[in-house]
Amino acid sequence: MIAPVFFSLRPKQWIKNLILFAALMFSEKGLLFELPAWLYAFAGFLIFCGLSGSVYLLNDIADVEKDRLHPQKAKRPIAAGELSLTEGKAALIIILLVCLTAAYNLSQLFFSMALAYFMLNLAYSFKLKNMVILDVMCIATGFVLRATAGVGALKALEPTIYISHWLILSTMMLAMFLGLAKRRQEIATYQEEAVMHRNILAQYSLSFIDQMTSILAAMAIVTYSFYTVSSDTIAKFGSDKLVYTVPMVLYGILRYLYLIHIQDKGENPSEVVMNDRPLQINLVIWAVAVVIIIHFSKSGWFNF
Repeated sequence: MIAPVFFSLRPKQWIKNLILFAALMFSEKGLLFELPAWLYAFAGFLIFCGLSGSVYLLNDIADVEKDRLHPQKAKRPIAAGELSLTEGKAALIIILLVCLTAAYNLSQLFFSMALAYFMLNLAYSFKLKNMVILDVMCIATGFVLRATAGVGALKALEPTIYISHWLILSTMMLAMFLGLAKRRQEIATYQEEAVMHRNILAQYSLSFIDQMTSILAAMAIVTYSFYTVSSDTIAKFGSDKLVYTVPMVLYGILRYLYLIHIQDKGENPSEVVMNDRPLQINLVIWAVAVVIIIHFSKSGWFNF
């Protein structure tokens, strides 16, 4: 039973929860170099892996009959009969209780974000996933809640830590962009059969999605750019050099558009990131640049 439950939690999708570590990266308090901060952040990461996994498990229970019609989803433990519905429900309750209890003991903000995340996904699974545009906005909001939870995980060490509104908006725009790109590839891949796998796809078209992804890609770049040059960001980090990371964000989004439109990828954003080497290299360069600019510019290591 353990192995089917574990695979039902979608460990490959846990890469999405790495956004919780963004609070460490963008902290001006030097928490990036403190072991307790990493432990708190990692605890938050594990809790959200359990929470997000419980949501996947819930979806598998609710959509078992529909999943059996999908060439890939039919291989999931519940759809394949490797895990019974009773066992799945029991595992869901246990995992959820453990995660929420741990979240409560981390911080009030973290618990609020964790509870909001699960409730949002509950609403998404049973109602909002069938409402056009709102379905993608729910997915994007989940990423915003994760990012804010990352701040909440560090509240016990640094009560004054916060997240910029510009960064929240940028996260929202990027997540919506990725969510719509996923919808696009599902339509392009399965065409007439796409609606059988996800009912809401009947409300979308490739041209409609292409218009929205173009808008969201531009907004993600603009909001991140505003974040890097805002007076609050410059005062917080004591440096105006973060703007030099904008070209990396631009390349990453344009590269993703290339993979969608030219390489016909994008149905699974996590797999795209894990398998595309240029995207991985760009992400690493961006992360290193952000850390150097934020955490070493004040010491004179990065002055020009």
